[in-house]
Amino acid sequence: MKKTLLIVGCGDIALRVAPLLQKHYRIIGLCRNEDNFGQLQSHGIIPIHGDLDDPKSLEKLAGIAQRVLHLAPPPNHGLRDGRTKHLLSALSKRTKKHGPILPQRLLYISTSGVYGNCDGALIDETYPVHPENDRAFRRLDAEKNIRNWGKRNRVAVSILRVPGIYAADRLPLTRLRDGHPALLATEDSYTNHIHADDLARIVCAALQFAKPNRIYHTSDDSHLKMGDYFELVADYFDYPHPPRITREEAKHRISPLMFSFMKESRRLKNTRMKKELHVRLQYPTVRQGIEAARTVK
Repeated sequence: MKKTLLIVGCGDIALRVAPLLQKHYRIIGLCRNEDNFGQLQSHGIIPIHGDLDDPKSLEKLAGIAQRVLHLAPPPNHGLRDGRTKHLLSALSKRTKKHGPILPQRLLYISTSGVYGNCDGALIDETYPVHPENDRAFRRLDAEKNIRNWGKRNRVAVSILRVPGIYAADRLPLTRLRDGHPALLATEDSYTNHIHADDLARIVCAALQFAKPNRIYHTSDDSHLKMGDYFELVADYFDYPHPPRITREEAKHRISPLMFSFMKESRRLKNTRMKKELHVRLQYPTVRQGIEAARTVK
């Protein structure tokens, strides 16, 4: 009999993951918008209605699944992730006929942004976190709550720290077309990437092989600066290179959100992911992923 997997956060990555897991799991997807039920069903996901911002709507989650894949983002304000707290509370509730029936495993998709700026250092999963914006603080809050919940309830929890996700339909083409600038090479920051299809495969591997209370970087093998990434995409899709400006100019010409990414420079090691999750990337470099994306343009 198949085990049940609950997916929380049924966006693009969930839709890429589901077809890979249908043979192994009965897949349920928490969805707050019933208009999206048909799309989930077409990907082999059984939709159930619930909203992480409405704890009462989550009561049905108690005892529903042996595995939980938490892909949902935090709210877009504050320093805490109340949505994750609501989810963990719902999973811990007593069922009508029995006491709490907890999942055996929970996998959380976080972000490498919790490290903040590392001045371009090559870092592994033991590097100290240093969030520098509210968005990263919310992610770190979720990580801490999940790890504490797992220890307290003896549930195997694992965390994937994900960098920038790209795919054929997730490239900065509009940015290039509109001529938005990048930083001068001498002032630019290192950024990290993973193809959406590779991330889906990593998620599947983590559900099977990830060690309890363990963190994994899910980056490819590239060590690119952000402007070089933009230029690489531009070359493959016949767009002009973005103009280069100083970091001081960028403060006044680039949105605060985008500038927050530009301020953080780090390079992620992915050795633990490859060794412990037995992952072989389909697109080991951004160049390979973009070249493949061009063929489906």
